[in-house]
Amino acid sequence: MRGRYFVDTNFICRHFSECKDSNIFSNNNYSTFFSYLCAMMKKLLTNLGFWILVAMIAGIAAGLLMGEQGAMFAPFGTLFIQLIKMLVVPLVAVSIISGAASLGSSSSAGKIGGISIAYIGLTTVISIVIAIAAGVIFQPGAGLSVESISALTPKGVDSGQPTDLSFWETVIGMIPANPIEAFAKGNILQIIVFGLFLGFGVAALNEDKRTKVINGLNYLLEALIWCIGKVMWVAPIGVFGLMADAMGTFGFDILLKVVNLLWVDLVAVAIMGFAIYPVTIMFLSRVSLKEFFSSMLRPQIVAFSTSSSMATLPVTMGACDKMGISKEVTGFVVPLGATINMTGNAIYYTLVALFFAQIYGIELGMAQYVAIAVTASLGSIGQAGVPGPTLMVVAVLAAAGIPIEGLPLLYALDRLFDMIRTVLNITGDAACAAVTDRLAIRKEK
Repeated sequence: MRGRYFVDTNFICRHFSECKDSNIFSNNNYSTFFSYLCAMMKKLLTNLGFWILVAMIAGIAAGLLMGEQGAMFAPFGTLFIQLIKMLVVPLVAVSIISGAASLGSSSSAGKIGGISIAYIGLTTVISIVIAIAAGVIFQPGAGLSVESISALTPKGVDSGQPTDLSFWETVIGMIPANPIEAFAKGNILQIIVFGLFLGFGVAALNEDKRTKVINGLNYLLEALIWCIGKVMWVAPIGVFGLMADAMGTFGFDILLKVVNLLWVDLVAVAIMGFAIYPVTIMFLSRVSLKEFFSSMLRPQIVAFSTSSSMATLPVTMGACDKMGISKEVTGFVVPLGATINMTGNAIYYTLVALFFAQIYGIELGMAQYVAIAVTASLGSIGQAGVPGPTLMVVAVLAAAGIPIEGLPLLYALDRLFDMIRTVLNITGDAACAAVTDRLAIRKEK
């Protein structure tokens, strides 16, 4: 429905088209310029990220002008959060079951598959350890006043009280005695464990039955992704409400915390991308570091600009060919990596969990750290095909018992976070291909 304040891009385009056809712009350069401007404006005005940014700025302004009265817009943020919560459990369940079933039924098993999956699993764990260390050392979310924490913390959240569970109590608690109860309570860790078991069970079926089940799961996943896409268009409203409430309560302090999270994320990504991956390349591959990074420069630029591992896939494969990696390995490892190798996402999920725990004044115990590590690992692997990190971040926070109400604070900078983690993801894909090429192929020759 077109309201008074609706921006009609078609009208704008028609206006410029009429101007182009008039005598005002007789020069072709002018007509080309306005055509280009029209296209850019239409693209901008239909971009969700643009409206989230506008909503953030509007929310900041409303909060500063209205002060504590900005809390009147808080229900808008609550509405968005509830919509997210509605979808997180079915999405995680279907994603994990489908991923486990597809991976377990893969016909490309053997050395290439085994080594590449082992490498991806190991580097994912290392990336989470780095993220936890960076979060604990730099404390990006710490430092808000007690009053601010009290105002931000939802009712019913006990800040500063860690859950003192032993390692084995935590492990046993991950196994659902009743999967239905796990779904009803939204216990993400138990849902993931159940999903893995069921997914591998589906993989054990005969080919005809397995294909039908996997296809059905993929159709359901597509439907859920469609729902997420629609919910995300409510994000600007949620961001506006949250920013107005937050800024009215404690001003720019919360924005400074988000900036802190950004540079801590950069530190963790840099350690993984310029220390861990280079070490594996130096000792486990035949590719020199100079050759690797010179070949990967173009894919990294594409990844940074598109924020998509899949969109960068052809460029990454070309870089692997340039490095002399066998086509057999490149053809299997790089597409697999673009699907499940998400170390950048794992770092982000982990840091966000620690960030909000610190903001809310929640002291994390061993049980919470285990929950974050497990959920971030499996969540990053199961994230492929999901538009943006929102739902998987919710899963990580929920698994550790951390409130998600402040999550929209990150949406305005999410594009930048996404660009950074995508660069690390595709760098890891190429590193995995280089290592697998030597260990699985060249070793046999």
